[in-house]
Amino acid sequence: MSDKVLLILVDGMRPDALPLCGDPDLLEYYKSGTYCLKADTVYPSITLPCHMSLFHSVDPDRHGVLTNTYVPQNHPIDGIVEVLASYRKKSAMFYTFEPLRDLSRPGMLSMSWYRAWEHNKWQHLDKTVTKACIEYINEQAPDFVFLYLGETDESGHKFGWMSEEYLASVKEAAECIKEITAMLPEEYSVIVTADHGGHARNHGEDIAEDMTIPVCFRGKHFDSGKELEKLSIKDIAPTITAIMGFEPGDDWEGTSII
Repeated sequence: MSDKVLLILVDGMRPDALPLCGDPDLLEYYKSGTYCLKADTVYPSITLPCHMSLFHSVDPDRHGVLTNTYVPQNHPIDGIVEVLASYRKKSAMFYTFEPLRDLSRPGMLSMSWYRAWEHNKWQHLDKTVTKACIEYINEQAPDFVFLYLGETDESGHKFGWMSEEYLASVKEAAECIKEITAMLPEEYSVIVTADHGGHARNHGEDIAEDMTIPVCFRGKHFDSGKELEKLSIKDIAPTITAIMGFEPGDDWEGTSII
């Protein structure tokens, strides 16, 4: 039975929101795996550049995406999906932020599920995308799955980071995380992270509130209750390939924690 990975990203989730969101199990969920509550993201701490660095394990000045508008790389780097495809592994993405479609090259995914935000109707879309992801895993059991939960970022921009509404969206994300991980077959390891934090009603600056993210690794490759003092968002991609028994991308700069 081959090892598989589910990567869950909660957009804009700050580490200090974990104990304050109203779900007492969220922080304990992190601590039940190998975790870091002060991991570093990349600058600029903006959604698409951070995701590109996560998937391609390089800084934004290398992949060239500095805003939420994709810019083709003049010297392309293989990301997680491309590396796994070279080993004939199937990848799937479930997301609600359209620019994330460019995290992999066209035709590389076995499933690309996207649902657009509707004006003033974005609440509870995280539950919709989680349900779709659960159904696909049950039916197809892909090797790598990326699940994006975006309500936290939307709440942060609309109401402010650490506001009551923002913390409620973190709590809903926690419910989604627990729901999908509870049904996963044993061959799946789970990584839960964020792309960036936030302050006031924005993010993108080189300050701790924006640049610090929580990361959790759970599965047979990881010790329970092990806290990492240092971690980069660029370390996630090589850890994923290590879980699955493959070499990292040739240009990747991060380091596997395995």
